[in-house]
Amino acid sequence: MPFTNADTVLAGATVRTLDPRRPLATAVAVRDGRIAAVGEEADVRHWRGPRTQVVDLGGATLTPGLTDGHTHAVKGLELAQGVDLSGCKTLEQLRAALREAARRAAPGAWITGWNLDHNTFEGGPISRHLIDDVVGDIPAFLRLYDAHSALAGSAALRAAGVDGPRRFDQGASIVCDPDGRPTGHLVEQAAMDTVAALIPQPSPADRRKHLLALLADMAATGLTGGHVMDLETSDALDLLAAIEDEGVLPLRLRIAPWCQPGAGPDELHRLIALQGRAGRHWRVAGVKLFLDGTVEGGTAWLDHPDCHGAGTEPFWPDPAAYTRAVHALDRAGVPTATHAIGDAAVRRVLDTVQALGTPQARHRAEHLETVPDDQIPRFARLGVAASMQPAHATYARADHSDEWSRRLGPERAARAWRCRDLRAAGATLVLGSDWPVAPYDPRRVLAAAQLRRHPGDPGTPPVRPDQALTPPAALEGYTTHAALAAGEEDIAGRIAPGFRADLTAFTLDPLTTTPDELADAPIRLTMTGGHITHRTR
Repeated sequence: MPFTNADTVLAGATVRTLDPRRPLATAVAVRDGRIAAVGEEADVRHWRGPRTQVVDLGGATLTPGLTDGHTHAVKGLELAQGVDLSGCKTLEQLRAALREAARRAAPGAWITGWNLDHNTFEGGPISRHLIDDVVGDIPAFLRLYDAHSALAGSAALRAAGVDGPRRFDQGASIVCDPDGRPTGHLVEQAAMDTVAALIPQPSPADRRKHLLALLADMAATGLTGGHVMDLETSDALDLLAAIEDEGVLPLRLRIAPWCQPGAGPDELHRLIALQGRAGRHWRVAGVKLFLDGTVEGGTAWLDHPDCHGAGTEPFWPDPAAYTRAVHALDRAGVPTATHAIGDAAVRRVLDTVQALGTPQARHRAEHLETVPDDQIPRFARLGVAASMQPAHATYARADHSDEWSRRLGPERAARAWRCRDLRAAGATLVLGSDWPVAPYDPRRVLAAAQLRRHPGDPGTPPVRPDQALTPPAALEGYTTHAALAAGEEDIAGRIAPGFRADLTAFTLDPLTTTPDELADAPIRLTMTGGHITHRTR
């Protein structure tokens, strides 16, 4: 049946639909935010009406819209304040960046930074003494790349009244020297908040402006959506609604609010009541839980202690309470996503879902940095989606000389980020960035998934190259498998009539281009819900 009133026709493309019924086409018609038809150039004239916009993609490759399977696109505005320190690979480079920040700092301002690599400290202690002479009396607060730890300078510690150890839950600690004086290394959220709470925050108007700019920048990299793994600030939904009152949200956001360890019935009821709150391009759908922290911080939940004797405690003091919380959410039809980095945490997620029998909702595990052999087949068998971030593996080193590998030891480090094993075992494997922990650009994540190293750095040995994904598997992680993990496979992840018009046009074919080239290939067009959110000529 011909369509004569499409809103938009995208033509002149290689259309990789990821729909087995019609894997290739050259043109797509869009109407009312949905795909109306998929066909060939000869069909375009049948779809055109007097108001139809026809876009010639000039030979680009059109795919289903890319969805980041794990992002902190809203809270990341707070986490990514200040100087991006990802380029600091040595202590001297860090000190140079802070020296420049101190030179530019306005009177009364803080120096803030983010994405600082643990390996910058070359195995030594993370200490305020390494930066105090550079920042002087300016309070400094630097988040490490895992977002679960930070380094505070002496002036920041004084301002916060932090002068010794304190007791926290969930493995949080103010690291102190043998004399009980804080080193400035703050591990986990409660400890970081003792200082971070003093950092001046932008106004609601500035936050709205910054969020819209961030999402527009994300759209320019080809992203059409994201699974947002937090809803910590009380006004986050108001912020999204305010943007939509004025225009279009560039990305489609599926939000899973945090469920903190130890949550009781009242908190679970609140989280259940939040489900379904939505705007045009955002929806609360799911809950994010934490079983552990990070390997580098010594808070990942491991079967056996790490090399410092840490890592044997879960974030939920009673793991059975975690299981009861997931079961209560499942009975209400609420999907869950659990932060599980260590092998003990991964096993607990799988045991919890297995005990459900027949789940009422879809459940997933996030990060999965070291998974034992006997747990790999359980993901497919239990229907638990594996949510992984291939760029995280690039922080490790093939020779195990990095902080992550040293803490785990060679046996567990040899199980690093087993993407290919999980896919081969039939698991749903959704890929993402974990921004701001790693860059959000999906082209670079797609490349890292295939290279097991940073793209553009062929001289660096890959980390577990046997775990590299094929180009189709990598692309599916951002499309069809992202939809499966969200229970949206009937409306998203493919280019087919009736599906959402969330589309990404690459200038180079992501299935045939070398990963190093793909990482820097321009995006010709991004469309979310039928709205063009990015376009280049």
